[in-house]
Amino acid sequence: MWDPDKYLDFADLRGRPFFDLIERVHAERPRRVVDLGCGPGNLTRALAARWPAAKLEASDNSAEMVQAARAAGVAAELRDVRDWVPRPDTDVVVSNAVLQWVPEHRELLRRWTRELPGGAWIAIQVPGNFDAPSHVLVRELAASASWAPLLDPVELREGSAVDAPRAYAELLATQGCEVDAWETTYVQRLSGPDAVLEWISGTALRPIKAALDGAGWQRFCAELAPQLDRAYPPRNDGTTWFEFRRIFVVARTAR
Repeated sequence: MWDPDKYLDFADLRGRPFFDLIERVHAERPRRVVDLGCGPGNLTRALAARWPAAKLEASDNSAEMVQAARAAGVAAELRDVRDWVPRPDTDVVVSNAVLQWVPEHRELLRRWTRELPGGAWIAIQVPGNFDAPSHVLVRELAASASWAPLLDPVELREGSAVDAPRAYAELLATQGCEVDAWETTYVQRLSGPDAVLEWISGTALRPIKAALDGAGWQRFCAELAPQLDRAYPPRNDGTTWFEFRRIFVVARTAR
């Protein structure tokens, strides 16, 4: 289960890569714009504002997120991204921080390039920080003797969950696309106690929270918090620097 409120705790910072992504999409008058993995709908509304004449299609595989998106005025549908098939008038597809959850997403990208009309835009953004302390410490704690019996079935993503920008560029260029691929590391200033723990609680720690009861979740966080504080020392003013690496790809199908 996703917690829309927790996800929106850092809405401005989480949204920044989205706007950097769609800035590189130069569609002028798209007929249909699709948001795959729309979350609580706050960023989907930005797509509607960018292309007000387009038909807007939004979906997410989380019932909680779909409910939040609908409450925000977005006509979102409950759908797994793997089941999505583009309609003939689809000119822009945006997938923001979704495909890292889908091991077979590389084949999805190939299929989309075959099924989309000529000249359609594909814009994706995925995290590239799986080897950062914020994620390594989580995996190490989950694999420790005290937690492994409870968390052994939980799959925690590693660096192989996503590719480098060049690999995505090659994949899509091989499909005949024009490609723009890059990466950015945002140096973010987080506020409050246990800031990094709060940040990853809305995303990376979600599978662990789902596998534990309330008391177990609190114990896990209590053990993880001081490790994160050592890796990301709070500043004297109570803020914490957090490096947030993201991978971007914008591709246009052959015309």
